[in-house]
Amino acid sequence: MTANAPAAPPPSDPDWPCCGHGSDTSADAAGCRGRRVAQYAECLAHLGEAYRSAYLAGLQPGADLDLRGTRLTEELLNELLARLRDPATDRLRFGKVSFGRAEFAGDARFDGAEFGDEAGFAGAKFVGDARFLGAQFKGTAWFSAVEFCDDAGFPRAKFGGDARFDGARFHEQARFRWVEFGGDAEFNQAAFGRDARFSGARFGGDARFLGAKFQGNAWFDRAVFGHASAVGPLVCEGELILSEAVFGVAVTIEAATAALTCRRTRWASTAALRLRYAGVDLSDAVLEYPLSVVARSWPFAVIGEDVAGQRLTDPRVRVHSVQGVDAAHLVLTDVDLTECRFAGTVHLDQLRMEGRCVLATTPSGIRRRGWWPVRWTPRRTLAEEHHWRAARDTAADGWTPADGENALEPAALAAVYRQLRKASEDGKNEPGAADFYYGEMEMRRHDPDTPRAERGLLALYWAVSGYGLRASRALGWLLLAMIATVAVMMLWGLPKASPKPESTGTVTGRSITLRTDTPAPVNPDGPYRKRLTAERFERSLRVVINSVVFRSSGQDLTTMGTYTEMASRLSEPVLLGLAVLAVRGRVKR
Repeated sequence: MTANAPAAPPPSDPDWPCCGHGSDTSADAAGCRGRRVAQYAECLAHLGEAYRSAYLAGLQPGADLDLRGTRLTEELLNELLARLRDPATDRLRFGKVSFGRAEFAGDARFDGAEFGDEAGFAGAKFVGDARFLGAQFKGTAWFSAVEFCDDAGFPRAKFGGDARFDGARFHEQARFRWVEFGGDAEFNQAAFGRDARFSGARFGGDARFLGAKFQGNAWFDRAVFGHASAVGPLVCEGELILSEAVFGVAVTIEAATAALTCRRTRWASTAALRLRYAGVDLSDAVLEYPLSVVARSWPFAVIGEDVAGQRLTDPRVRVHSVQGVDAAHLVLTDVDLTECRFAGTVHLDQLRMEGRCVLATTPSGIRRRGWWPVRWTPRRTLAEEHHWRAARDTAADGWTPADGENALEPAALAAVYRQLRKASEDGKNEPGAADFYYGEMEMRRHDPDTPRAERGLLALYWAVSGYGLRASRALGWLLLAMIATVAVMMLWGLPKASPKPESTGTVTGRSITLRTDTPAPVNPDGPYRKRLTAERFERSLRVVINSVVFRSSGQDLTTMGTYTEMASRLSEPVLLGLAVLAVRGRVKR
């Protein structure tokens, strides 16, 4: 048995006439709790051989049975079943049966059995294997609080009415493959010690797993939930697998699980996944209506925090892939997208990311690339860019390599960034779109199919202002340009002295003809150190300040000074504009 399985509830006094066999022994003062058989004073397990043979001989296929509290060995159960096998069909046929609180001491094989209007196993205990392969339950099947100590198998069983497994405890494998639940399937507070397999099961009514706990994997692949409006809240310490499952109506799935796999899962109506701890894979899921994936920050009331200290330790909800999904119907809220693969998503530009959705970031700190130290610009990135950079350069320290998959090329990544940028912009999240724009431009710059001239222009745009998104970079270049302009002006741009106008004229009779000329500025001479004066600095600074706002200073300048002013009037306002553009991109709403 699994050590962590919950303890069975203490037995209450039975409400049937008990056998009482052995009540005079110290081992069991109350005696046997098995129900007396018809006119006898003992249960079937304690009947004398002659009486037991007479009772069994009177049974026919389809007979009612009331063996509550009886301990049935494998040999005794086989004798009983042999009398209930229909020779015409070679199938076990039961009427109304009651095995409540019975104990099946060996393997119990009910393969192909047909149960009548009600099959009661509530509180029973199966010490060996319990097999119901292909069994048919026409009415309600009661397995509430049943304890399955070994494997429990119900493959291809059919439940015509409700199937009640509330509080059941499965210590080993629980197999419900291709089971048909015609009514409600009740597994509230059930405990599964190992894997539980519901592969291909069909739930005709509600599928209630309120407070159910799976210590292994829970397989619901290819299951069909025709009318289930809610699944959970449940706990699964392993993987909750819903791959290729079909949900016919609006459903809410609540789970605290290590992993949720929904590959090619189909939702034919609206759905909400409210999760804790989970790593989610939505690859190729079919969404016909909106699907929301929400990270729940507080425990489910029915579960509480009793999962702490087990395998569920990371409360984040991590989405690993949305490849192949129609993102027009997808809403992600407060999830971790650090490892998420977006490439191949349909209508990615319509994806909605709400709350705090965390993406991967560039490596922090100073990194080495060969002999050169590198510091990456802090920004949000895609996992696919990490994979590409790690594969491109073995020295790209800090970038996460792909796990068993080929890295995408820059052209494909640029398209992904472009669509995510549009999604953020449509959601009025301009600051969030800025990082996606940066990533798009980075991929265009590194794409070998981009023309060389365009890549050169992009490289200049990146170096000068971080694609118009890094105000500090643009302001830094602006400051350097201003310092350089001041230095050139002081050393070579300002003339030695301000030229003074000179007037010349001629007198002809009573008329005077005058001509005023301004001499060409004289280039400064002498040691450079003597040119660095406070007066020349003040004049140079006026030239630079006017250039930043695209104005002429109106001062007399040397030839070099004139061309320097022209260059500064062109470049410095551009740098200032790029800085303003970067700030606006971070604060715009």
